[in-house]
Formats: sequence, structure tokens, C-alpha cells
Amino acid sequence: MMTKDIVKQIIIKNLNLSDRVGELTMSSQLLGAIPELDSMAVVSIITALEDSFGFSVYDDEISSENFKSLGTLVDFVENKLNE
Repeated sequence: MMTKDIVKQIIIKNLNLSDRVGELTMSSQLLGAIPELDSMAVVSIITALEDSFGFSVYDDEISSENFKSLGTLVDFVENKLNE
């Protein structure tokens, strides 16, 4: 499974968006656009990303830019994997 597919599934699962799975594209806005994405959901998604991909996300890496869209979040994960 590709990185983008795993990240998408993590978002869908953690935000209970299974009814909107087809609407979530790489350009889909996340923060501010999905009401379910609050601070607690961000923490859950980060934990799921760490568990799924085996890296650690540090406090200074958590930013609105990384959670701007599905694409920016996938880019963040791919950058972490290439470190």
C-alpha cells in the first residue's frame, strides 16, 4: 500500500469519515475544513502515523502547514521516512 493510502486510511479511521472516503483527495483541506479534526484528533492521527510508519514526531514538527491538506500531510510523512 502506498504512503498516501495509509495516511488517508488513518485520517478516515481516526475522524470516522468512512461516509466521505471518496471525497478525500490529495488536495482536500484538513485543518479548518473538517470539523472532526480538533486538537485531540491531531494527537490521535500523529500517534497512528508514528505507530504505522515507525518514526517519532517531535513537538516542533506539529504545525498547521503539515496538516493543511492530505497532500501536505503525506509529504510530511514521506519526508520523515526519508530522514
